[in-house]
Amino acid sequence: LYAVKHREVFLTVLFNTQISDDWPGYSLDLFTYPQHYYGDLEYVLIPHGIIVDRTERLAKDIMQDIGDNDIVVLCVLKGGYKFCADLVEHIKNLSRNSERFISMKVDFVRLKSYHVSQQPVNDQSMQDMQIMGGDDLSKLTGKNVLIVEDIVGTGRTMKVLLNHIEKYNPKMIKVASLLVKRTSWPDGYRPDYYGFEIPDLFVVGYALDYNEYFRDLNPVFLKISVEKLSFIE
Repeated sequence: LYAVKHREVFLTVLFNTQISDDWPGYSLDLFTYPQHYYGDLEYVLIPHGIIVDRTERLAKDIMQDIGDNDIVVLCVLKGGYKFCADLVEHIKNLSRNSERFISMKVDFVRLKSYHVSQQPVNDQSMQDMQIMGGDDLSKLTGKNVLIVEDIVGTGRTMKVLLNHIEKYNPKMIKVASLLVKRTSWPDGYRPDYYGFEIPDLFVVGYALDYNEYFRDLNPVFLKISVEKLSFIE
């Protein structure tokens, strides 16, 4: 009955990849999740099965655009690691079953801001940012680079990273983000590939966290209200 009631909105999520501001989500009663999170989660925003299907489609689009060229995948930690792992696996599977073989090297970076907001924001506005980890980025010169991120909000963080990577003169830079937020910021940045456009909400699960909690909610994305977090001191 719940699925029938919200069928039209569900089809919008599935086929248009844009989740409307009035999307009611899925009842938590339809899913299982760790008991220690009971009372801290509001609803399921995107079920895991839809994430998997959408990620496979993104992999097909990336293969079509990049062709036979090798790729250096640059995963932005920590929130991007699950999406990156699934995306890379889909690309590998498609490559094995096609006449075009794509060689991929995966590296990891972390971004640290000197201006940390007190409010939970998935995509922080950064003026001073330190890029940590990864191999010598000078090795990106002349390479096809695919940056994989969990979520893009204002886009300011990604712009800083892109400007830094461009200094090494890669052959091509593409950005894939699982989520894109609709925000009121006028920057207008959009990644080359994205899974879902969502309202300006704070979401967790599938490696997205709040103070390192909720990363273990692998099957789904969930929205939380910080004032309801009963277990965080």
